[in-house]
Amino acid sequence: MSKQTMGAGDLLVRIGAIVFLVGAVGTLATIAPLLLHTRPLPTPAYFVSMLMALGLALALGGLLRSALAQRQAARGPEGGQATAEL
Repeated sequence: MSKQTMGAGDLLVRIGAIVFLVGAVGTLATIAPLLLHTRPLPTPAYFVSMLMALGLALALGGLLRSALAQRQAARGPEGGQATAEL
C-alpha cells in the first residue's frame, strides 16, 4: 500500500468507478434476457443500469476537482494575480 496522500478529487474518482462498475454489471444483466429471448427483468433492474451514467459523472467531477486543485497549487499562494502598485 502506498503512503501517498489522497488528492482533492481522488475519492470521487474511486466512488465513481465503483458506481460505474455496478451500473455496467446491471446493464449486462438487463440486456442478457433480451438477447437470450427470455422474460425481461422488472423495471428496478433497469434503474440499476442507470448507475453507469451516475458513476461516470462522479468520476469526471472528481477529475475536474483534482485538475482545479493542481492548477490552484501551481499558481502559488498569491493566486497568480499581479498586484498593481499605486
